[in-house]
Amino acid sequence: MPTLIRLIVVLLVLVGIGYGAMYALTVFVAPRDKEVTIRIPARDLLPQAQRDPLVRREIDTTRPTTPAPEAAPVVEPAPADAPSGGDTVVTRQQGVE
Repeated sequence: MPTLIRLIVVLLVLVGIGYGAMYALTVFVAPRDKEVTIRIPARDLLPQAQRDPLVRREIDTTRPTTPAPEAAPVVEPAPADAPSGGDTVVTRQQGVE
């Protein structure tokens, strides 16, 4: 048990020295003022819209006022006994011929 107490006391002393050093730095050391120059490329000085006009497009979110087109009627296939011409197209499902 004395070894554990000795370890805790040593750690507390080291922490106290650390905090004392930080306090001494804040009190006794004053920061120096200096002038800083940052170079900005000319392309960054242009407004964003002039550089890349495709990025700042507004999206039209209004719905159209015209009614939607109606679906095409489904044509029933001709009976098998009916004469079929070579140019006849029978639509069984919409979009499939």
